[in-house]
Amino acid sequence: MGRIIGVYGTISGLVLASSFLVGWLMGAEIDDHNVFVGYTIMLVALSMVFIGVKKYRDTVLGGVIRFWPAVGVGLGIAAVASLFYVIGWEIYMYATDYSFMGAYVDSTIAAKQAAGAPAAEIAKFTAEMKAFEVQYANPLFRVAITLAEIAPVGMLVALISAALLRKSSFMPAKTRS
Repeated sequence: MGRIIGVYGTISGLVLASSFLVGWLMGAEIDDHNVFVGYTIMLVALSMVFIGVKKYRDTVLGGVIRFWPAVGVGLGIAAVASLFYVIGWEIYMYATDYSFMGAYVDSTIAAKQAAGAPAAEIAKFTAEMKAFEVQYANPLFRVAITLAEIAPVGMLVALISAALLRKSSFMPAKTRS
C-alpha cells in the first residue's frame, strides 16, 4: 500500500507542482479564468487518487476493497500530492520574489473599483486585503492557506473514488485468460 501511495501521490504531485512552473513561464495573469484552470488541473492531477485506489484494489486485494480502506489509500495519495503542491508553491513564490500576493491584492482591489463599489467599501476592502498580505508573508500561514486550497479537492476525490471502487463490479479487474 505504501508503494502505491508513494508512486501515485508523486505522479499527481509532480503534475500539480509543474503547473506553477508552466503558469509562470507563460506569464499567466491573476483572474477568475485562471482559478478555474487551476482547479481543473487539480482534478486532473488528483485523478491519480482514483487510479491508485483501483490499482490497490485490483492488484493487492484481488479486486475487492471496502470503503474505509479505499478512503485511506485515497487520502494517502492526496496527502503526498498536497505535499508536492505546497513545496511547488513555495518554490514558485521564491522564484518570483514573493510577488504573487502583492499582485493579487492589487488586482482584487482594482476589480472592486472597476465594479463601481462605493469609496468606503473600497477603503475597508483595501485595509482587509493589505492585512491579509501581511499575514501571507508568514510561511506557516502561507502553507496553511496553500493546503486549504488542495486538501478539500483531494478529500472529495478520495471519497468519490472509494464510493465507486468499493463495488467490485465497477471497473472490475481484468482477468488473464
